[in-house]
Amino acid sequence: MSSAGDDSTPPLKIETVLATAGRDTKAQKGFVNPPVVHGSTVLYPTADDLRAHRGEFRYGRHGTPTTKALQQALMALEGPQCAGVAIAPSGAAAISATLLAVLKAGDHILVCDNAYQPTRNCCNGLLARYGVETTYFDPLIGGGIAALFKPNTKAVLVEAPGSQSFEMPDVPAIAAAAHAHGAIVIDDNTWATPLFHRSLEQGVDISIQAATKYIGGHSDIMFGTISANAKTWPALVDAVRLLGLCAGPDDVFLAIRGLRTLAVRLEQHQRSGLEMARWLAQRPEVLRVLHPGLESDPGHAIWKRDFTGASGLFSVVLKPAPQAAVDAMLDSLKLFGMGYSWGGFESLVIPFDCSSYRTATKWAPGGPTLRFHIGLENVEDLKADLSRGFERLKVLNAT
Repeated sequence: MSSAGDDSTPPLKIETVLATAGRDTKAQKGFVNPPVVHGSTVLYPTADDLRAHRGEFRYGRHGTPTTKALQQALMALEGPQCAGVAIAPSGAAAISATLLAVLKAGDHILVCDNAYQPTRNCCNGLLARYGVETTYFDPLIGGGIAALFKPNTKAVLVEAPGSQSFEMPDVPAIAAAAHAHGAIVIDDNTWATPLFHRSLEQGVDISIQAATKYIGGHSDIMFGTISANAKTWPALVDAVRLLGLCAGPDDVFLAIRGLRTLAVRLEQHQRSGLEMARWLAQRPEVLRVLHPGLESDPGHAIWKRDFTGASGLFSVVLKPAPQAAVDAMLDSLKLFGMGYSWGGFESLVIPFDCSSYRTATKWAPGGPTLRFHIGLENVEDLKADLSRGFERLKVLNAT
């Protein structure tokens, strides 16, 4: 089954692409889903074929029919600017592999100050040990980032939006400045996925996702994807090969399965997330909600311009309260689990504090901060659960 129409048919809508891309039912003996290929060794029929590496697949680490199906589907999701998709065993592995692919000793990278903390850890640890300098910048800098470039600046990394504080960078403006200085742009696109934000179409050269989140969708895999344009794909695929990165076949299969329902799930996450964000914004215990999909958010105009949707992840700033009262509120919740990651069917909440690791900007939100992921539960049940938690907060805050 083809994932795209021929010259006589109009382009397929994205929901149809998600359901059909990467499928070849003839090669799959009629089965809808691709086989889960558990394999390392690929046998060659002749010595000449072996020497020439003649054949579609060479070795399990380099690809299988299962990984090919996923990569084809992801390329269709990313759009025509995508020259290839590499897969990694986690989102953090996707980030580190990308940085090692495009940087070398003596290079300089600009990284947004709201980046995922493991990204910072990689820059401050691994890259620093290999002689790569990192400068962090205000994610709201926009085209002003031009003033931060050095002769050896090779890359800029953005996260749109930041997955804790949710500032919305102006990706096209940053990309224009970076390209004018000969640097490439890397985007952590986990929050929106290419379904709601095709960052490669906005000047980004490499788009990373922690597919552990929305691509998997069920909190049962660890996975990362790296999508690159034609300019950066050769260096990226070479680095992934040299680093020996690959993902297990069962996780690849689950990522394919999750991808098929991404449009349905993400639409529900968006709808429930926005409803919960608006409800929380009216709560007397809440100082403000950090969600670029809200009209009141400082990043809303950029989100509306560059994105076609939002996910279920956002944060809130509570009015000042003792930590013990906030902890009691969290401990009383029944439907919101406390755990890291997000993007699954279940709702989550965690407290966080960026103040110890933000370096280019000061994190002083005015009260305790909580990050919510709104899952697929009924929102009225979620509101009732949080209302009980807020009552607990109120009681202990008064003592």
